Parts: sequence; C-alpha cells; structure tokens
Amino acid sequence: MTRQESSDSAYEGLANAPERTTRTPTFAPGTFRPSPGRANPLRMLLTQTRAESLLTLRHPEQALLTLLIPLVLLIGMSTLDIGLVEQPRVDSVTPRILALAVMSTGFTGQAIALGFDRRYGVIKRLSATALPRWVLIAGRVLAALLVVALQTVVLGGTALALGWHPSGAGVAAAVPVLILGTLVFGAGGVLVGGALRAETVLAVANTTWFALLLAGGLAIPARHLPGVMSSLAEYLPSGALAEALDACLADGTAPTAGSLLVLLCWGVIAGALAVRTTRLS
Repeated sequence: MTRQESSDSAYEGLANAPERTTRTPTFAPGTFRPSPGRANPLRMLLTQTRAESLLTLRHPEQALLTLLIPLVLLIGMSTLDIGLVEQPRVDSVTPRILALAVMSTGFTGQAIALGFDRRYGVIKRLSATALPRWVLIAGRVLAALLVVALQTVVLGGTALALGWHPSGAGVAAAVPVLILGTLVFGAGGVLVGGALRAETVLAVANTTWFALLLAGGLAIPARHLPGVMSSLAEYLPSGALAEALDACLADGTAPTAGSLLVLLCWGVIAGALAVRTTRLS
C-alpha cells in the first residue's frame, strides 16, 4: 500500500468514526460543602452589624464615653443637691442624660471610629470585598442604634432605681426621637470622621462633644445658661434633642414641632455635606 492510499484510509476511518459528545457531570445540591456562591444579604448585614457593635463595646475609650460618663452624671446629678436642677431631680436629669448618650454614640463615637478606620485602611479594604456598600453603611447605622438601645436600657434602669417614673405614652413617644437623634448625630459623625485626618478627628470630635454638652443645655438646663446662650441652645442639635426627650419623658407629651424641625435640618445638612466630603482613605 502506498503512502497516499494509507492516508486516504486513515481519513476514511476518522470520517466514519462515531461522534463523541461531551457531557457535563451534574451533582445533587448539597454534594459539596461549603457550597460556593453569593452570601445572603441579610446574613451579611447581621454579621457586619454584630462586628461593628462588638468593636464599639470592646473599645475602652468608647465604653467610657458612651456609657460610664453618662451613668456617672445621671447618678451624681440625681442624688446631689444641685440648685440648678429642679425637683424631682431624676425626672429633670434623665432626658438630658439620654440625649448626651445619643450624642456620644452617634457623633463622637462614629467620628473617631470612622477616622481611624480610614487611617488604617479598613474602609478601603472592606470596600474591595464582596460586601455591598449599603451593607457597610447600614451595618454601622444598626450598630449605633443597638448601642443606643443598650445605653437606654442601662440608664433607664438606673433612673428607675433612683425613683424615676415616666409615663408609658411618654416612653413610646421617646423611641422615635431617640432613633432620629442617633441618625442626626451619626450624620455629623460621618461628616467629621470622613473628611479629616484621624488625629484631627479626635480633637474636633471631643471638643465638639464638650461644647454641645455645655451650650446645648445637657449639663445645665438651657434656661440657666448666661445671656444669649440660653436662646441659642434650642437651635443646637443637642439642645433640640434634649428638649424633645424632656417633653416626652418629663411632661408625658409629644415633642414640639420646632425641636424635631431643628434636628431634621441638622441631619439633612450634615448628611449632604458628608456625601460630598467623605473619603475612603
């Protein structure tokens, strides 16, 4: 057989060979563990919220700022005979201390945490993961609300032990006010922590916290502040939140529209500026 005849026979054999079909193997669901795939968004949100909450509660400075200082002020101002505090003292003090706790968690705590997370590249690395950005933001917001809820339980329980007797309607009306206050001060914390360097954030956040504590009528009732400061206090976010909580918890009435409007204005302004100025690093 010549070489040409051999080649022709080989080609004929290939042409007459049966076609091979490629089959993709299939496996029953659950064959492989762990199963790869996109995580459940709700589970991602709960995990991120838990991580943010634990980081806040485990930090000694945050615990001092968010819980210990308000608790000491509540006990001291309720038990010591201070002429500027109306009787019964615990009823007058508790709403303002709750406002202070919200400001500490929402503003100062968020600003410092965000500032140092930016400095160490935490935000940039989290943004590069599979976590959606809305999960990162919502996780911080829910963590702040959980910390405020814990503060409210601890401070409220202490106030009850000291003789505080709020009305049920007032407590129900105070819940949305606390949520609104947390969101408003949280927007301010993101504005400061997302635009400035970490060292600058630390100084600005603590200085602002101390200024709002005094000028906002939290440590001293606004009507006892000197001069124009007594009128200015109600236009500050701390003063507006204290006034709204005082109406709910001390008087048992709904908060005034003016105090809620002041809070909303501060929240909208701080949120709009934060969107424009916040950086990842």
